[in-house]
Order: sequence, then C-alpha cells, then structure tokens
Amino acid sequence: MKSFFDYVTGNYQQILDLLWQHIYLSLFSVLVAAVIGVPLGILISKNQQLSKPIIGVANVIQAVPSLALLGFLIPFIGIGSTPAIVMVVLYSLLPIVKNTYTGLTNIDKTILEAAKGIGLTGSQTMRKVQLPLAFPIIMAGIRISAVTAVGLMTIAAFVGAGGLGYLVFSGVSSVDNNMILAGAIPACILALLMDFVIGKIETRMSYQTKKHGKRLDAAAEQLRNKRRKIFIPAISTILVIAIGTAVAVPMINAKDKIVIGSKNFSEQMILGNMLADLIEEKTDLEVERKLNLGGTQVVFSALTNDEIDMYVEYTGTALINLFKKDLINNPDEVYNIVEKEFDEKYQVKALKPLGFNNTYTLAVRPETAEKYNLKTFSDLAEVSNELIIGSTIEFSNRQDGLIGLTKTYGMNFKGSEAVDGGLRYTALNSNETDVIDAFSTDGLLEEFGLTVLEDDQSFFPPYYAIPVVSEKTLKEHPELEEVISLLVGKLDDAKMRELNYKFDSLKQQPAQVAHDFLVEEGLIEE
Repeated sequence: MKSFFDYVTGNYQQILDLLWQHIYLSLFSVLVAAVIGVPLGILISKNQQLSKPIIGVANVIQAVPSLALLGFLIPFIGIGSTPAIVMVVLYSLLPIVKNTYTGLTNIDKTILEAAKGIGLTGSQTMRKVQLPLAFPIIMAGIRISAVTAVGLMTIAAFVGAGGLGYLVFSGVSSVDNNMILAGAIPACILALLMDFVIGKIETRMSYQTKKHGKRLDAAAEQLRNKRRKIFIPAISTILVIAIGTAVAVPMINAKDKIVIGSKNFSEQMILGNMLADLIEEKTDLEVERKLNLGGTQVVFSALTNDEIDMYVEYTGTALINLFKKDLINNPDEVYNIVEKEFDEKYQVKALKPLGFNNTYTLAVRPETAEKYNLKTFSDLAEVSNELIIGSTIEFSNRQDGLIGLTKTYGMNFKGSEAVDGGLRYTALNSNETDVIDAFSTDGLLEEFGLTVLEDDQSFFPPYYAIPVVSEKTLKEHPELEEVISLLVGKLDDAKMRELNYKFDSLKQQPAQVAHDFLVEEGLIEE
C-alpha cells in the first residue's frame, strides 16, 4: 500500500495545480465579499432602518445549505468557478457586513462630537475617525470570511470548479486516505496561513497606541486563561460521555437486528428499502436502514467492518472497482468471479442477480446527437475534441469509467468537468456540458429526454444487481437468503428505470416507491 509521501511525490503536480486553483478561488471570493460587504456595512450604519432587513437577508443566506445553494445557481450561471465564487461570496457577506456595522455603531459618541466640533464633515469623520477606529473589528470579520472561504471552496469540486475539494471527494468516493489527506492538509494549512497573514495586516494597520495595545493584550490573555479553565474540563466531560455512549448503546440494543445499507443514488435507496420491507414482512427480525451512505468503497467498507449486514452491489463494479480484475463481458463469468472473490476474501455471500443490468452509458442532448450524427461511442470519439464531458467524480477516477473509456475509444474531450449526482443532468440541460455518464436505468434519462449512445465496442462490463450479505449474518439468520431471493426475476431494466423515474422525476419517496412495487408484485401486503 502506498504511503502518503509516495502519493504526494507521485502526484505533486496535480496537488500544486489544485492548490493554486483553491488559493485563487478563495482569495478572489473574499476580495469580492469585502468590496461588497464593507460599503454595505457603512451604508446600514448611516441608515439604521436598513440594518435589520440587510443583516436578516445575510443571515438567511448563511442558513441555506451550500449544496442547495449551488443547485439553485447552476441553472442561472452554469457550472465551474462562477457558481462556486458566488456561493462563497454570499456566505462571506454576513461576518463582513455585521462586523463593519458593529464597529462603526459602537464608537464612543464623545469622539464623534469632538470630530464635529473641530469642523470635520460627515465623510471626513468617517474616513479619518470612524473607519480607523472600527478597522480591527472589520478585519476580524474579513478573517472569519477568509477561513470560511477556504473550507467552503472544497465544495466547488461538485460543480467542476476544481480546487483541493476534488482530491477530498475523490478520496472519499474511493476510500483513498492518501488522496483525502492530500486535499485536506493543504486546505488546513491554507486556512491557517490566510488567518495569519490577515491578522498581521490587521495588527500593523490598526489605529491604536502601544499603551492601548498592551492593555488589550493583557485583557485578551486573561480572557484566554478563563476560557481554558472552562473549555478543557467541558471537552473532557463531553468526550467521556460520548465514548461511554458509544460503548453502552450497542450493548443495550444488542438483539436480532439486520442493518441494510445503500449507496448514494436513487436506485440504491429504492433497492435498500425493498430489502428492508421484505425482511420486515417475512421475518420477525428488526431492520435498521442506513441508506445513502456514499460511494462503492464507503458502503463496501461498512459491510466488511460489520457496520451493515447487506446491500445491493453490481457485478461489474465489484469486478473492476473492488477486486481490480480485467474487463470481462460475459455476465456469467463475471458473476462467478465476483461470487468467489466475495466469499474467499471477505466472507461475504453474493446472492443471485435480481434481473436487471444497470450498466454505465453515455448520454447527450438530442440536438447534440443530431448535429454530430451521434449513435455510438465510436461516433462520439470522432468529435470528442469539440465536446465537454460532465461526469461524476467516481466515474472520472475509475478504470471502468472515464479513464479506460477514453483509452479504448481514443476519446479526447475538449474539457472534463466533475459534477456529482443529479447536478450533471442540470449542467447538461443548461448547455454547460455536452456529454454525461449515466446508468442505463436512470429515471432522469427519460425526464430530460436524452439520447443514449451505444457502447459499440462493449467496453463496459455487465452490471447486474446482486444483493451481498455478510456470511456471519446468514449463518445466524439463514432464512434471509430465501426471503431476498423473492426479488429474483421481478426487476428488469425497464421496470427499474420506471421505479427510478418515480423517485427522480415524480419526486415520490424511495420508501414509498419500494413499498408500492412490492405490493404490486404480491410480495408484501398493503
């Protein structure tokens, strides 16, 4: 296994490029936020009636989840660095506006009267008296925004803006700790460095005498000491309670319980609910649902670490992504290899395929297909240098994904944007990208009316859905295999696409979609 040092030395150029992107995006965002936020703070300090609505709006923006905000922005301003910068600017406004307002409105009134008494105009008072006195508080707001911006900018990877978040999320998807650390450590250092530099600027430019500085330093030290006396015992108490709870709760709840997991997309959550409903209906076992856990490696690790008892995997994903085997196109051969690997290496039982093949595919807008006469992957390869592909982060890093695909077909895309989840459909529909990776059973293919291209060289291996269960769990509850086998043959590609459509497009809850299907098939009662 590669060490962190080996990973860094082997990928230092990529890390440096992403670090530079992160620095640029973060600094530019904070600068824009300061240019907007400081004048806005000055404005509301002069007009108190505006202060509550403006600060209120900034508070509301701060409360909106960052991914949700990105989702709202993409249809209007596309993907890439622009929505990421807009998002960070919006999040950075609150501390800058609020600190500017607070600093200016809390200046001693006698000082302002004195300035007026010596004949200073309003603008002169602001420039020569108020802003210098409020400067430390204003800079404190900018420091908060700068540190926050570095952390928030990691999310930019979701919309193809680059930055260190690309390494973090790629590492999470593939459970590569070296990759995660290669993104997280520089981001932490960058945040600390920005805080240090802005702090130095604040210290050098602050309007205060040395005497006042010494008094402030002494007061700050006293405050820090008081905080330490409270903070350390409090943290220790919290840690003891947390550890005790973590140990005690599993012991208290130790009883027959089956934990179902799933990956983080619609089909997986539907299938996870199907397994859970069937087991609840056909056995006396209690079922816990841990759905939407993450990518393949995350869920598989949860299974092998006994955090879950079962989930639904895909034969091709297991063959290439989990077991690092060569591409094979024969479905039976792939299943036999996967079944053997699960059993011998991980004591996991691969049950019979459910019936549908959720293979990868590539999709384009109908007008793109018509313009370039695209029907197959080979057709796409001939014009790929004119098109931008927007794939998920996991797909862009897999040998049975973009890496192997481009080699097999000789594709050379004009650009590649890593855009996760359903956002890649939004980006395609907004003409920000031209090609996306998709699953053949994706309901969104139908909703967006996309043209699915043919894998004419059969690059992708078969991806038949198979429930995988811990052998330890099966030994304790052998009836589970028979219960789960009730789903075999009930799902084909068209049926699974229909179920995904109900979730993705009709916005039905995955639990409801799964329940209705099982009732229709007569597998459970209404």
